[in-house]
Amino acid sequence: MSAAIRQYLVITGNYWAFTLTDGALRMLVVLHFHQLGYSPLEIALLFIFYEFFGVVTNLVGGYLGARMGLNRTMNIGLFLQIAALAMLAVPAAMLTVPWVMAAQALSGIAKDLNKMSAKSGIKLLVPDDQQGKLYKWVAILTGSKNTLKGVGFFLGGVLLMSTGFTGAVIIMAAALGLVWLASLFLLKQELGKSQAKPKFREILSKSRAINVLSAARMFLFGARDVWFVVALPVYLHTVFGWDFWKVGGFMATWVIGYGFIQTVAPRITGNLDNKQSAVFWAAALALIPAAIAIGLMASWSPQIVVIGGLLIFGVLFAINSSLHSYLIVSYARGDGVSLDVGFYYMSNAAGRLLGTILSGWVYQNYGLEACLWISAGLVAMAALLSLMLPQRHNALA
Repeated sequence: MSAAIRQYLVITGNYWAFTLTDGALRMLVVLHFHQLGYSPLEIALLFIFYEFFGVVTNLVGGYLGARMGLNRTMNIGLFLQIAALAMLAVPAAMLTVPWVMAAQALSGIAKDLNKMSAKSGIKLLVPDDQQGKLYKWVAILTGSKNTLKGVGFFLGGVLLMSTGFTGAVIIMAAALGLVWLASLFLLKQELGKSQAKPKFREILSKSRAINVLSAARMFLFGARDVWFVVALPVYLHTVFGWDFWKVGGFMATWVIGYGFIQTVAPRITGNLDNKQSAVFWAAALALIPAAIAIGLMASWSPQIVVIGGLLIFGVLFAINSSLHSYLIVSYARGDGVSLDVGFYYMSNAAGRLLGTILSGWVYQNYGLEACLWISAGLVAMAALLSLMLPQRHNALA
């Protein structure tokens, strides 16, 4: 086994372990605080710092990765997630909104340090002339991560029902602690450390391609989270009458399938021009939330409309996400790759922040149909922005 593959496996395993706890924690917080009587908007507000600090972390984290090395930023991310879980393992009386928001802020910093490090690290393990291999490796990393995030959703629901909120976070903190100790010894030193020490002002990208792709990414992920983060789980529980096992299990299954589609996205998109692919798949995705909204407004069976539409949305969104994840790694410069990747995932976090806030507020005031129409509009913006990407024919050859 080559050194590059060994490091790829360490990075992927590290990312997998983190993702399990991240997905489980998201489901734990949503379901636990809904159970306590919090409104959808109040639940959404619990995640504001998680998303806001993701924006900040990706900007600063890319700079730190180039200065310190990606091995350090990845391990720091793991440690911060352990600390965030420990913060939530306090008596129920201490789980106030400000305390939970602070823990979520720490978790947001941890998540984006870990993700930025993982995605940047892959760029350094694949030669520039092997773009097809790069696309496949990024797709496998991204898809497997989301598959495990789905498992994490299910795990969160199971742990909440079986051990309670406090027991769940203690179990996850202990397991992640073992992964962190292993990562300290196995991850290569100096991975991703820039030869030329970057200046702090370089955190803002000067590349037109990366700026355009970052803007498209913001709208793409805002479109997903505007109905997926808070509105959908609350809708499934209140309108369909599903218990927490069903909600967690269904959303877990959806994300697992979504992750699988991401891993095979290179086979679906084929050897097409990057610009055409980005525009085509975003335009196709924009039709789905609009169709679901129309079906609900026409009083068709909500179970068929929502569940069927969500499955189609998941397939198309997975293709869009995997294609974007490859494009940013491909466009990024080799030396100081984390600066470009960090800037890009800053936009990703900004989209999630926008979607999370809208998900709680719009659903509480206007219902799921309004969330879906906003989702369609945001994806349409991503498609229009993709028209501005530079032409790169046969990039996957």
